[in-house]
Amino acid sequence: MENEETKTLNVMLTGDRPTGRLHIGHYVGSLRRRVELQNEGRFDEMFIMIADTQALTDNAGTIQKVRDNVIEVALDYLSAGIDPEKVTIFVQSRVPELFEFTCYFMDLVSMGRLERNPTIKSELAMRAFGESIPVGFLTYPISQASDILMFGATIVPAGEDQAPMVEQAQEIAHKFNNLYKPVFVEPKIMLPESDACRRLPGTDGKAKMSKSLGNCIYLSDDAKTVEKKVMSMFTDPTHLRPEDPGHTENNPVFLYLEAFAKDEHFPLFYPEFHTLSELKAAYEKGGIGDVRVKRFLADVLNLTLDPIRKKRHELEKDISYVYRVLEEGSKKAEEKARGIAIQARRAMGIDYFENRKLIEKQQKAFNKAHAQEEALAAYLAKQKK
Repeated sequence: MENEETKTLNVMLTGDRPTGRLHIGHYVGSLRRRVELQNEGRFDEMFIMIADTQALTDNAGTIQKVRDNVIEVALDYLSAGIDPEKVTIFVQSRVPELFEFTCYFMDLVSMGRLERNPTIKSELAMRAFGESIPVGFLTYPISQASDILMFGATIVPAGEDQAPMVEQAQEIAHKFNNLYKPVFVEPKIMLPESDACRRLPGTDGKAKMSKSLGNCIYLSDDAKTVEKKVMSMFTDPTHLRPEDPGHTENNPVFLYLEAFAKDEHFPLFYPEFHTLSELKAAYEKGGIGDVRVKRFLADVLNLTLDPIRKKRHELEKDISYVYRVLEEGSKKAEEKARGIAIQARRAMGIDYFENRKLIEKQQKAFNKAHAQEEALAAYLAKQKK
């Protein structure tokens, strides 16, 4: 369903929680694709949100952590190539309409539906809240739906773990449109193009690269740090000697290479091979040591990250500029959300002060009632005479 403002617009919205600097999992999972989409020009509007309010759902006691990382995430965006002239970068807490409609959307979702959300279930298990689950954390799929719907987003680039969140937004949009009037677009998720990029494992071999697990390679890590982290990575536990046949499937080093290595990297860093397929075949046959493969990965990563690090270093010299980007973007985002909020309030019938027709209709109803009362009173007075 589409409203008057968004029916001709192709809108992208995505974002990140500012609980730490962005890592290479964020980069291949969504950030790299955002830059590509920005440069392709296929969207009429693009919004990237720094979800500080959502970050507070499990960091209410560590607000300074969230506060500090807003600028860190903004630096990562700009360093990776996001252009504020083409993409609106904004801070979630600066757009009040998002929280207003989170409240309205809460009435359209049951507790059972929230508790069945796979992403929430896995996040709750990881954080081990026990009986002390913050209400804000349990309901953040609704907040995330508001973030998506209040910008008329048609596409949400995100990792595979966010698919249940986009599905929740679709359900809320559908229910609202049927219950009131068609206002909200039902968004679709845009997943990373390759399996390796969809969920990059941590350097420790865990299923997910996560800031909280400390198994990340950050976009801002210097070359020595990247090399140190790569050389300590988990690989194939059965590949004890170079001559042993190795396994590349589910091997974190090779999953990283699938996400980052290109054919042009081989003549630079590993001239014995021409493609990743050749390297994988040789490793599986035996005769390739893990140390050599890790050094190749470290070189590939550092070549990829070097321009990002250099751009970040320059941006760090003018933090006031980064804050201006966020302030201007937040104002633009608030203006966009306000326009959709006006339509949604009108559909719900709660546009009390803006709806002149409602006021006139109610005035006519009261005038009619008073006229009837006066006519009855006049009739009764006449009868008494």
